[in-house]
Amino acid sequence: MANLFGKKSKSLLGVDISSTSVKVLELSRNDDRYRVEAYASEPLPPNAVVEQGINNDEEVGEAIRRAIAKSRSSAKLAALAVAGSSVITKTIQMSSSLSDNEMETQIRLDADQYIPYPLDEVALDWERLESPANNKEVVMVLLAACRTETVERRKDVVEYADLQATVIDIEAFCTERAFSLIKEQLDGDNVQTVGVLDIGATMTTLNVIHKGASVYTREQLFGGRQLVEDIMRRYGLNEDEAALARNGDGLPDDYEPEVLEPFRAAVVQQASRSLQFFYSSSQFNDIDYLILAGGTALLPGLEDKIRTELGLSVMVANPFRHMTLAKNVNAAALHADAPSLMVACGLAMRGFD
Repeated sequence: MANLFGKKSKSLLGVDISSTSVKVLELSRNDDRYRVEAYASEPLPPNAVVEQGINNDEEVGEAIRRAIAKSRSSAKLAALAVAGSSVITKTIQMSSSLSDNEMETQIRLDADQYIPYPLDEVALDWERLESPANNKEVVMVLLAACRTETVERRKDVVEYADLQATVIDIEAFCTERAFSLIKEQLDGDNVQTVGVLDIGATMTTLNVIHKGASVYTREQLFGGRQLVEDIMRRYGLNEDEAALARNGDGLPDDYEPEVLEPFRAAVVQQASRSLQFFYSSSQFNDIDYLILAGGTALLPGLEDKIRTELGLSVMVANPFRHMTLAKNVNAAALHADAPSLMVACGLAMRGFD
């Protein structure tokens, strides 16, 4: 079986490939304390990645090479992630008496029941979970499958940067892993169900975590690029200028009421819609907290507006709050990018599972 989840390994470089940039992150750990050893982000050329699919291997690979050089990381092993929409996951019951080899054989024989693609076209992996409390004769097994092409293209691009991909993870699981660093920051004694709303450049993802495990993921085409395009149209700026100005620096007085406030309202609408989809498709009718992640999370006034409009406890993600930093890590850049580093952080943590 192709190893989708990957094996545990030390000194992994988390490489997060989004539609607009690549981010690399290396962590070390002493007991339960993490340290950021290396970090950098590098922009991608337009259309190098479209809707989470890699279009140009060489351009993405060169961006990873530049990010590694900027970060000064010496790691040679990489952990990568595929989007949840690229992966089919199923939780199945199997006999707890089966050995791993027997379980693998049985999964291969029954794969067509769970996977709507020919087995030779998918990377397939599985992981034992816990047995149900009332039946120890069976064990729950998490099955994950992704088109081989999707996995191979991610492995290919890191080879441009002289890295070896040893782990291919799933973005939702990375977010879940990084959330373990944030949950202690949440106010309240009985916080069990938390939504992580990741607002990227072109995609917004809601990942709901209940009692530490991801129970729901939904992606929708919406992101911070909409605000950048609004600024470009209204003020005649190019894309780089508009991206730098979206916090309001150097823009006319009408920016906040005419451009920023309507965009904040659109984010609230998307957040509300995503939560309603979650409530309608699950047994949940509320969440205890909403964590804002992604490059748009630090937009001025957004956290307060979502808190007020949705009546939720809201916090911006920072998985590095209690970490120490190596001397070569740019603390200001890491802080500014922290909300968009949940996936990269979860990937880098794979070396210590």
